[in-house]
Amino acid sequence: MLQPLRPDPAWLGVTAARAMQEPLLGAEGPDYDTFPKKPPPSPGERTRVGALQNKWVFLATFAAVLGNFSFGYALVYTSPVIPALEHSSDPSLRLTQTQATWFGSVFTLGAAAGGLSAMVLNDLLGRKLSIMFSAVPSAAGYALMAGARAFWMLLLGRTLTGFAGGLTAACIPVYLSEIAPPGVRGALGATPQLMAVFGSMALYALGLLLPWRWLAVAGEGPVVVMVLLLSFMPNSPRFLLSRGRDAEALRALAWLRGAQADIRWEFQQIQDNVRRQSSRVSWAEIRAPHMYRPVAIAVLMRFLQQLTGITPLLVYLQSIFSSTAVLLPPQDDAAIVGAVRLFAVMIAALTMDRAGRKVLLFVSASIMFVANLTLGLYISFVPKHGTHNTTAGLESVPVGGAAQPLATPTSLLTLVPLLATMLFITGYAMGWGPITWLLMSEILPLRARGVASGLCVLVSWLTAFALTESFLLVVDAFSLQVPFFFFAAICLLNLVFTGCCVPETKGRSLEHIESFFRTGRRSFLQ
Repeated sequence: MLQPLRPDPAWLGVTAARAMQEPLLGAEGPDYDTFPKKPPPSPGERTRVGALQNKWVFLATFAAVLGNFSFGYALVYTSPVIPALEHSSDPSLRLTQTQATWFGSVFTLGAAAGGLSAMVLNDLLGRKLSIMFSAVPSAAGYALMAGARAFWMLLLGRTLTGFAGGLTAACIPVYLSEIAPPGVRGALGATPQLMAVFGSMALYALGLLLPWRWLAVAGEGPVVVMVLLLSFMPNSPRFLLSRGRDAEALRALAWLRGAQADIRWEFQQIQDNVRRQSSRVSWAEIRAPHMYRPVAIAVLMRFLQQLTGITPLLVYLQSIFSSTAVLLPPQDDAAIVGAVRLFAVMIAALTMDRAGRKVLLFVSASIMFVANLTLGLYISFVPKHGTHNTTAGLESVPVGGAAQPLATPTSLLTLVPLLATMLFITGYAMGWGPITWLLMSEILPLRARGVASGLCVLVSWLTAFALTESFLLVVDAFSLQVPFFFFAAICLLNLVFTGCCVPETKGRSLEHIESFFRTGRRSFLQ
């Protein structure tokens, strides 16, 4: 059994003194600790904290992000299922347009409820057990849809899988940020989005082979594997320390970093930070800048992320193509979208720890602005083929429907909507998609991390539901280009918000990031 480490008192004194004097950003002044330009070497020229020492952390990451795989699978489950149910021979399961719309969108309400529950479960059960708990509603939801005999069973099953997705969306990024070394936290932080894309692509592929009931049965597989693997993974050392389980936390950190790693400095840093925050957050503390500023930044990022238009675009993708006369076979839609998303998320995973978070956020928002503006201008000025109203396709095509284009394109110009959509998805998936989740888990204070991450998910999915339900109403009232001009304006706002408010966290420990918000120095945000 691994014995608790007893650090040398002299070493602890030198380390503590050095940690108190380290500048966060090289800013001058004795009253402000900023990030160091170069992390101080540990005693005896030991390998610095944050370097990857052990590949076991990848196994723990894989076990956790299987929840995101299941989330991506469940999110697009309706894509092949709605067309099948619209032509079902069973009258009790045959979907009307209204039922199809609710079957598609109720997932976001379930996800919002999951985020709300994460505000309690994240700190009550811990990050790992909360992720494992999500398997219960997920398995129940798939079982209901697989054995559905009435529409309410489909709706309830969809809501339960959404609940599980919202819970994992709040818990997994926090778990990963708390087990990952700073040097690879960006790459590991992108894996939830990467696995969600893999889950979506798996659903699209299986949708070509399996009937809709068996698609629900297949969804149980990743859930079972996730629970089995997580049973052997450690909990977050920070959570264990916050519960007074110091010896268990030390064993968990040693397992995650490897037998050859010197974890004393990192463990002492985490332990000191947890001890300073051992009590619960009071209402008076919530008004303190070091508490509300990171929470406000994380919540606003999740809100602005949804306002870029990603959810309505994906939900109504085929209908938008139909309205803009793009000749795109339905079976090719999902494959192209999934491949582009996968490629872009891989770019983000490979570059996040090199280029930094803010650079990718700037590039991402700029690309999305160009794509949304292009779509708006195309719809405004390019003549429509066979229709005078761009809402015709959207009005007549239910969510997930399989209507044909209004007219056959006669020019290469009609490829513009497809190319602009692919450009938008590329921009989103390489920046504002994965990084908002990563930053949420990085900047939230430890004492409020569980509750605040649930709040972020709640805001995100309520916004997604509102946009999804209102998109057709706006198109019907004003025309299809108006939403895209609005999304483009939001992308400009995202650029300003990133420049003014979002901190760069590349290579910083969670304790360093939290100490920054306690100082209140604005130079960090430049």
